[in-house]
Amino acid sequence: MSRPRFWTASVVMAEIGFVLATHRIVPRGFELVTLGHVVLVTGPLLWLAVLAVNDAHDLDSDRVNPRKANAPLVAGRISPRGAVRIALLAASSTVLAALPLGSLFATGTALVVLLGWAYSAPPVRLKARPGADLLANAVVGVLGPLSGWVAFTGGAQGFPWPIAVLGVLAAAALYLPTTAADADADRSAGIDTIAVRLGARATFELGFGLWTASAALAFWLALNDVVLDRSLLPIQVVATPVLLVMYRILLKDKPAFRAITVVACAYLVPCAAFALTYVESL
Repeated sequence: MSRPRFWTASVVMAEIGFVLATHRIVPRGFELVTLGHVVLVTGPLLWLAVLAVNDAHDLDSDRVNPRKANAPLVAGRISPRGAVRIALLAASSTVLAALPLGSLFATGTALVVLLGWAYSAPPVRLKARPGADLLANAVVGVLGPLSGWVAFTGGAQGFPWPIAVLGVLAAAALYLPTTAADADADRSAGIDTIAVRLGARATFELGFGLWTASAALAFWLALNDVVLDRSLLPIQVVATPVLLVMYRILLKDKPAFRAITVVACAYLVPCAAFALTYVESL
């Protein structure tokens, strides 16, 4: 229920936060414990707290979604009430586990849990509010790296916010294809997601526009030597067209989640290049 494949995103974002905070790639000494702690909280615990409640309230659409045929609730291994109990236990565990990382980190974790629940559960149910569903997921692009920063610095002071804008644009661009992939099932269940409202073509073009905006902003930051080093420009000249073409080809219409994963992994290449130019030592 916690979708272990999603934990990778938590690891990547925690590592980005660490790199931004320390100008190093490899944690040393007790930093390893702290990074592992951050990953535990933002990975399996947080995803379970958010996704269990999502499964409980998305059962109608999941039953007509071939991709969800083996999901625990669809297969009858867990009841909706049982999923809510799991979500409550996971949410409590997530916040309690976050406390040793500081009050700001724990508060942020609690707010993310509440946002995740607001996304899935009525009466708010942001998932069924076109535009709000996009914003709720895009904010992960800033909260992920920021969580790593806060865990290692104790506060948000000095955080490089241009990176957060890049993250929000990229997260939004990668979220939209997921709504397109599930649009038929959501429409059948009467869930008015952004893809159901806009249609597959408009959803794709919006996502591609956000993806392009992220690439353009990264190029501008590197050109002006703002957070991104100017030495990244040659890499961006090569990587940007490749990423745009991959998005354009692989994520059209109703893409498979495997295709979305491939594009997301390709995005890690310029991220790794940034890390290598940002750090002062390994």
